[in-house]
Amino acid sequence: MTSGWQLVCVQCGTSWPALSLRYRCDCGGTLDVQHDFAKAREHLTLDALDQRRASSDFLDRSGVWRFRELILPLEDPTLRQVAVPRGEGNTHLYECPGLAREVGLQQLFLKHEGENPTASFKDRGMAVGIAVARHLGLERVACASTGNTSASMASYAALAGLKAYVFVPKGKIAAGKLSQAIAYGAQTLQIQGDFDEAMTLVEEVCNQVGIYLLNSVNPFRIEGQKAIAFELLQDLQWRVPDWVVLPGGNLGNNTAIAKGFIELMALGLIDRLPRIAVVQASGANPLHTAFHSRKELVPIRAETIASAIKIGNPVSWRKSLRGLHATQGTVTEVTDAEILDAKALVDAAGIGAEPASCATVAGLRRLVREAIIHPKDLVCGVLTGHVLKDTGVIVDYHQGQLKGIPTGKANPPQVVESSLEALLAKLN
Repeated sequence: MTSGWQLVCVQCGTSWPALSLRYRCDCGGTLDVQHDFAKAREHLTLDALDQRRASSDFLDRSGVWRFRELILPLEDPTLRQVAVPRGEGNTHLYECPGLAREVGLQQLFLKHEGENPTASFKDRGMAVGIAVARHLGLERVACASTGNTSASMASYAALAGLKAYVFVPKGKIAAGKLSQAIAYGAQTLQIQGDFDEAMTLVEEVCNQVGIYLLNSVNPFRIEGQKAIAFELLQDLQWRVPDWVVLPGGNLGNNTAIAKGFIELMALGLIDRLPRIAVVQASGANPLHTAFHSRKELVPIRAETIASAIKIGNPVSWRKSLRGLHATQGTVTEVTDAEILDAKALVDAAGIGAEPASCATVAGLRRLVREAIIHPKDLVCGVLTGHVLKDTGVIVDYHQGQLKGIPTGKANPPQVVESSLEALLAKLN
């Protein structure tokens, strides 16, 4: 089932065979995987997808490979040889009435991608990227990362028996994420610079020495992350929400989710598109500026406490804008203080997420306040990473140790004398 699908340049429209070893067009534009919808229709129906979800087959049960005809349509025996499922996907969709009231909605669902195997949404795209690397016969993979990509790639590479190289900005990656890459055996290289500099370097290294690049400039990473859109609708029994809201860093995730919805509508599996809202930190907001100025994206030097979205020159910005326009979406920005207050709410609801994830809830609150999202809209937010990805920020926030950040939702630990009377006096 490999004929009829191809790679197509987002910028100039040039196309190549689908499994060409390239990440960009000769013009410098990023690439899309363009699928053969006629072939996909032979296999994909809503009933078939629901039956797969109930199956014990390792491909069908995966929250990525269940949708394989629209992600990596290799012949079945071939796919089974190269796929390395790790239980990716199948994350919970939480109904959150308390958080809905906090942000001004009647109903709010949160899709928690931090429940993936390495605790972030990156596992969906990495499952596909690693499978393609194996199919192409490559033995080495690399990425630049603010943390979650490196953790995911290191894990999947280890499972697949591939050598992994991680380029991270020194001192600008949360310890929990750095420890994952190290633990899974990746050679970890700390760059004296920010993520954008690391990204430039890793792309040059991969092109020069033939290492397979697994950042979101790789079009197959986007294909895996599309499964968030597919699974979200399956969670809702194929009901289309009014809005899907998520954080924006390198912009691969909102690109993927928009692409997934557009493809489902092209197949006739849904009859309308949800609107997509991307939330950026105000110190890392190049997409927000480009979207509202209607101009080309201008890179900036990013600065935010939400390290996972601390990216000033996002690779997927053109694809991101395309998806936003197709879904009549929008982009908003929030301060670090708003992100951390929203994080305190998400954590206290018993769900928990890393700071960048909670930009979703902070942005939702702003969009409702501005009457862009209406109280009766059915809204689904995406939480991208687990609460334990950045524990240092949690402790510092609740103890009031973040310079310049007010802690309106703080819940600091309290020192108590070792006596029953003292403990009872402290209980509130």
